[in-house]
Amino acid sequence: MNLSPQQRTVRIGGASGFWGDSSVGAPQLVASGQIDYLVFDYLAELTMSILAAARQKNAALGYATDFVTVAMRAVLKDVVQRGIRVVSNAGGVNPQACAAALQTLAEELGVNVKIAVVTGDDVMPLIPQLREANEPVRELQSGVPLPERVVTANAYLGALPVKAALDEGANVVITGRCVDSAVTLGVLMHEFGWSVDDHDRLAAGSLAGHIIECGCQATGGLFTDWDCVPDWAHIGYPIVECTFDGDFTVTKPAGTGGLVTPAVLAEQILYEIGDPSAYLLPDVTCDFTGVTLNAEGPDRVSVSGARGRAPTSTYKVCATYVDGFKLSAQLTIVGFDADAKARRTGEAILERTSELLSARGLPPYTETMIEMLGAESCYGPHARAGGTREAVLRLTATHRDKAALELLAREVAPAGTSWAPGTTGGGGRASASPSIRQYAFLLDKSRLQPRVLIDGRTLNVRVPAGTAQGVEAPRASDAPSDVAESGMDAVELPLIRVAWGRSGDKGDNSNIGIIARHLQLLPVLRGQLTPERVAQHLAHLVRGPVTRYEVPGIHAFNFVCEQALGGGGMKSLRNDALGKGMAQILLAMPVRIPVALLSLVRPVNGPTQGTGQ
Repeated sequence: MNLSPQQRTVRIGGASGFWGDSSVGAPQLVASGQIDYLVFDYLAELTMSILAAARQKNAALGYATDFVTVAMRAVLKDVVQRGIRVVSNAGGVNPQACAAALQTLAEELGVNVKIAVVTGDDVMPLIPQLREANEPVRELQSGVPLPERVVTANAYLGALPVKAALDEGANVVITGRCVDSAVTLGVLMHEFGWSVDDHDRLAAGSLAGHIIECGCQATGGLFTDWDCVPDWAHIGYPIVECTFDGDFTVTKPAGTGGLVTPAVLAEQILYEIGDPSAYLLPDVTCDFTGVTLNAEGPDRVSVSGARGRAPTSTYKVCATYVDGFKLSAQLTIVGFDADAKARRTGEAILERTSELLSARGLPPYTETMIEMLGAESCYGPHARAGGTREAVLRLTATHRDKAALELLAREVAPAGTSWAPGTTGGGGRASASPSIRQYAFLLDKSRLQPRVLIDGRTLNVRVPAGTAQGVEAPRASDAPSDVAESGMDAVELPLIRVAWGRSGDKGDNSNIGIIARHLQLLPVLRGQLTPERVAQHLAHLVRGPVTRYEVPGIHAFNFVCEQALGGGGMKSLRNDALGKGMAQILLAMPVRIPVALLSLVRPVNGPTQGTGQ
């Protein structure tokens, strides 16, 4: 029976959160019998640079090869037999080569498949024009001009090319760079016929895509209460069941591990976003502040309340460029005062090699960093006293000349016989590699023409111009700051017992989503988690301002910390260059909780005992 779009439920499985995700996702989702579509997200900024380098060496490469050799080899026969359609951004910087490789696999397996390719995201041909423009390009966060040695430049396309490819009957759609959520939104626009100005539904579909774009992060992965998540080894990959009105339910394959609850999804909703009322995407400006989450049963949560406005007139472009070389080396230090010994070792190596560089007529390092992993160095002044008897020295440096870092690499191993007792675990000589850095800027949509290649034809995809306002200025939450204890007796607890949290990155910014464990705890948090106090707690990491946004629908705050990641991503010398640990550091911050509300906090048991309470 053919159902109308208003009657259908479309089921989409998210099989990959990045290039390198587990191979079990696609087979698990296909075997479940619970999906109509299978979507994959493979692309990060560094991935694009890796793919560009691969294409330079071999014109047949430049895409996420695992999509073809691992994922599709495992499921292609089944998805064709079951009528499951596939959308993936595995094309990277060479989507046509990816499609050719998939076609070869299909012929080998004896299956017929119609493959569509989305192109139009490559901005490299425009770089010379952008350099000569009257209004030169400026980086979004730093404002610096376009660098000289650009390696890649790709615009984040939206969902319309995906929709167009599916409208043409494609079984598999392969894109280059697009926003992560577009692989899901394109499916829903195709299935339900949503128009480009149906902004509320487009926002809802984008939220569905945002929730599943990171794979198991929607099913218990990275969850604050990790000890409550069952069966990590067999964790289920996420499924969204979507309806015409934009509401959807998140679940996972029956019988798999993991956990789907409102708290898990609340963490993922806030992951890697800025202003929750103005989440900018190519197809829609999303407002997630009114989103609500309701448990329908075990591992089933319904999501509703997303709202949308017209998108901006620009694409975000992510460029990468080469800026010298980078090297990271490690040593393990065992015994009493391991952290102090590790720091002194790192300082001695840098002092010695700096003198050797000078003697050879080489300039000094452009940047250096010493970290003591295992000694809570990332906590700065909040590290627990008492030291540790095992630490890993991580020494990182950058330099314009590769030879300078090769010299540094040679001078790490001598520490094993020269200085601190208990030095071990060098793991071989480190090697220098090009320092690839990210550069983000905005480009008017009219400068690019997305296309779909299918059945030997090329289809131009019309993209609405969008609004001319550009990126909205950040808006801090205007909710009042409540009095924390209201004059009542209170006790001091670490924030982790009062809230859940997750953090991520956008360039050099880190966002930290904090969700109250109970609605009654929200006023307590509002009064104490001020931007000023959060900035003070993270002052050893965050150099710029901290802005707080309130997300009342999920009882949460989103803190956007600027200049928080040592330059961010590929530029950062930190071990945690992507801000994955920022929420954990903030969750150790002490807060005062009225005694009358103690029944609402997480009990002291198991893994959270060591959080400093």
